[in-house]
Amino acid sequence: MAAYSATKLFILFSLCFNFSFTVCHGRTIPSLPVRAVNLGGWLVTEGWIKPSLFDGIPNIDFLDGTQLQFKSVTIGKYLSAETGGGTILVVNRTSASGWETFRIWRINETSFNFRVFNKQFVGLDNAGNGIDIVAVENTPGASETFEIVRNPNDSNQVRIKASNGLFLQAKTEELVSADYEVNGGWRDDDPSVFLMTIGTRLQGDYQITNGYGPIKAPQIMKEHYDTYIVENDFEFISKNGLDAVRIPVGWWIASDPMPPKPYVGGSLKALDNAFQWARKYGIKVILDLHAAPGSQNGFEHSSSRDGFVEWGQTDDSIKETVDVIDFLTARYAKNPSLFAVQLINEPLASGVSLETITKFYRAGYDAVRKHTQTAYVVLSDRLGSGNVKELFPLASELSRPVVDVHYYNLFSSIFDNLTVEQNIEYVYNNRTRELNDILTANDAPLILIGEWVVEWQVRDATKEDYQRYAKAQLEVFGRATFGWAYWTLKHYLFNTSETFGIVSNPDDSNRVQIKASNEFFLQAKTQEVVSALILKEMVNGGDDDPSDFLMTIGTKLRGDHQLTNGCGPTKAPQTNNEDRLDSDNFKELFPLASGVSGSAVDVRYYVFCSLFNNFTAEQNVEYFYNNRTR
Repeated sequence: MAAYSATKLFILFSLCFNFSFTVCHGRTIPSLPVRAVNLGGWLVTEGWIKPSLFDGIPNIDFLDGTQLQFKSVTIGKYLSAETGGGTILVVNRTSASGWETFRIWRINETSFNFRVFNKQFVGLDNAGNGIDIVAVENTPGASETFEIVRNPNDSNQVRIKASNGLFLQAKTEELVSADYEVNGGWRDDDPSVFLMTIGTRLQGDYQITNGYGPIKAPQIMKEHYDTYIVENDFEFISKNGLDAVRIPVGWWIASDPMPPKPYVGGSLKALDNAFQWARKYGIKVILDLHAAPGSQNGFEHSSSRDGFVEWGQTDDSIKETVDVIDFLTARYAKNPSLFAVQLINEPLASGVSLETITKFYRAGYDAVRKHTQTAYVVLSDRLGSGNVKELFPLASELSRPVVDVHYYNLFSSIFDNLTVEQNIEYVYNNRTRELNDILTANDAPLILIGEWVVEWQVRDATKEDYQRYAKAQLEVFGRATFGWAYWTLKHYLFNTSETFGIVSNPDDSNRVQIKASNEFFLQAKTQEVVSALILKEMVNGGDDDPSDFLMTIGTKLRGDHQLTNGCGPTKAPQTNNEDRLDSDNFKELFPLASGVSGSAVDVRYYVFCSLFNNFTAEQNVEYFYNNRTR
C-alpha cells in the first residue's frame, strides 16, 4: 500500500538480498519462513507506482474520488453541505473541512456527481421549487448531474452548471440556487463564479478504467498487464534468494473477461501466467485479495471510488467477497505453487468492525477449505486497530492460519523528523518489542509481515544508510514465523528520479515549468532552496509563481546522437547523416591505417572557431600559409 519516493531503492534492496540470501540459491529453500516480494501495482493499480498509466486520461483533474472545495468570489466563503448532508447547501464557512468537501463521481469527461460528507449527492430540490440546491439523495440521477466549467485564463475559477442548463449562484450565505444565466466574463461580482481547490486525489483501478472509458481502458490495461510483470521477473526472483511472491488482486477478477463496469478484463489471464511462471521457477504464491467490493479501507489500492468504506456494510458485500475467494481457490488449488490465500488486505478498523471481519474470515476460511486443506489462510489485521492479537482467538480455531501485519516507518508524524540512526534504532527496539509481543503470545498463530519497505522520511540518505536500514529490518523481521514480503518489486522511481518534463507556456515558449518524477513542479523557494513540491493546480504561470522559469536556449548539438535519438527508433533509420566531426588528433588513426592496404586518413580544415572571429582577409590568408602548412 505504501506511497513514497526513493532513489535507487531497488538497487539498494537487491544488494541487501544478494548479500543476505544468495547462499540459498542452488538448494531447496525451507517452506517457512518465506522470503517474498509483493507484485504491487500490477493487477491492482496504484498511481504512485506507475503514474504514466494515467497520463492520457482526458480531463484528468476530475477523476472519481477527487475532493473539491468551492469558495464564492462574491461572498468570500465556502460552499458547504449543511450538517454534512441531508438538507440544503449554504455558503457561510470561512474555512474548509469535511462539510465543505465534495467528492467526484465521474459520469464522463465533462459530467459529474458530487458526494458530500454524509454520503448524499448534491442535486436540484425537485421536492421544492426545482432550482434550490440540496444534498438529500442517496443515489444520483439526472438532477444530481453537473458540469464544471473552468475559466480558460484561470483554471482555479469555475462555474457549476446544473442539469436544468443554468448555473449555480451564491445568492446569500443561506441560499444556493441553479438559476443563473451567464452573460460572459469572470467578474469578481459574479455570484456564479467560485474559486476551486483540488484536494485529495485517488488513482486506483476505478479511476483509471472509468477515466479512460470503455473503448480506451481495455487497451491501456492489456498493455499494462502484459508488460509490467513478465516471466523474466520470476526468473530474477528465483535467482536472488527469494522463494515466494505475494500477488495483490481485485475482486473483479472473478468476473473476467466481462467484469462489472468500469472494470476491464485481462487480469485473470495475467494471473494464470503468474502461476505458470511460479511453477516453472519454484516460486510459492501468496494470493492476496487486495481490493474488495465497495472498498474495505477507502484507499486507492482497494479500488475505492471516492474514499468511503462501503465494504462489509451489508451481507451481500461479504457474500460477494467470499464468492471471489471461492473462485480463486478453486481455480488454483491444484497448482503446487498456491501456498496461501489472503482473504482481504488491510480492512480499516474505523470502517470495519471486529464482528464484521470475524464473520467474513470464518466464511472465507470455509471457502478455501472446500478446495484445499494444505494452503495457509492469511488474516489481515485491521488497519488502525492497534491490537493485532484481537484475531488470535479466531485463528486458534482454524487450521493453518496466518495473521498478516505491516510495518512502515511512514504514515505517522512520529517518523517525520527521525534521523537515520533513530530510524534504525526504532526498528531494533520498537519493532523488536512489537514483534516479540505477538510472537510470544500463548495462542499466537504464524505471523507474516506482508509489507515493509526500505523507505523513511530521511532526506539525503546515502546508499550505505539505506543498506544499514534494510539490514536492520531483515534481521528483525526475519524472526516472523511465516516470513515476510517486501513492498514492492517495481515502481517508476527505480530509474526516473533524475527525469524531468519541460512544460512550455503556450503563449510564451520561453516561459516554462519543470515537472519532476514525483509529479510535482520545481519551485524556487529561496535563493538557496529549490524543491519539487508544487502541484499542477497550484501552477498559474504568473510573475508571482515560484514554479515559473524563463528559459534561455544556448549551444545546440546536431550530431549523430541528437539526430537518431531525436528522430526515434522509427524515423531515425530513414535518415542519412554522412558528415561527422572526428577527433582533433587524427594521428591516432595512423597505427590502424598502417596495417590496412590502400587506406587513407581524411582530415578537414575550417575556420569555425572564435579565434577567427575578428580576422581580416589578409590574416586568414596568412593563417592558411603559415599554420595550416605547419
